[in-house]
Amino acid sequence: MIPWETLGEATTPDGTRITLRRRGHEFLLLADGRSLMPSTITGSELALATRGCRHLAHTPAARVLIGGLGMGFTVRAALDVLPVDASVIVAELVPEVKTWNDGVLGHLAGHPLRDARVQVSIGDALHVLRADERGFDAILLDVDNGPAEFAAEGNDALYSRGGLAAVRRALRPGGVLAVWSAWEDRRFARRLASMGFAVTLERVRGHGTRGARHFVYLAVPRTEGGGAVRPPRRMASAPPSARRRAGG
Repeated sequence: MIPWETLGEATTPDGTRITLRRRGHEFLLLADGRSLMPSTITGSELALATRGCRHLAHTPAARVLIGGLGMGFTVRAALDVLPVDASVIVAELVPEVKTWNDGVLGHLAGHPLRDARVQVSIGDALHVLRADERGFDAILLDVDNGPAEFAAEGNDALYSRGGLAAVRRALRPGGVLAVWSAWEDRRFARRLASMGFAVTLERVRGHGTRGARHFVYLAVPRTEGGGAVRPPRRMASAPPSARRRAGG
């Protein structure tokens, strides 16, 4: 068996150690030694972008914020949906992750950072969207295992009521918030609904039609007079073995 080799290490602002490893053609990101994201399970990362951006295929000058770069799969899928005059801003907390995507990881998703539509902003996604004054037609969040778990300090604020209020303000009319999660989360769905979002839960597979079931929350700000939205059914607690992860 081919052994794993360490290609690089980095530290998040809260002290979490991020490690990049390779075995043959397979790559793996770890957080404090635990699996964060493998390069072989990408179906739900692609679904996050295609479902979160599908309303923008013919929108002039669409603007998209992606929280979490990961190995670039979500960025690539968004680019494949968006028109040529779109802008994609990627908020990435760890500078080394961008360096790895510029280099050794770039080929995995077809070098999405080379696309002129992409701009990477090093920093917390919440800070990036609060600092932006132009607004976004879609905000795609792919950090940790979803709203219930936080691998880096600050992600809890992103999914809090204050963070979601900032997201709502940053969305342009007709804009969509898409959130990746490793499991169904009843409390998060209720929080979204209470913040004035119409919520839909979509179940996706980690690898094509196979692999672990992951989840994408699609949330659209309700207009005045809109009816109440019930949270998705069959919410489940987080399984102990669920992998922690960074962005797509």
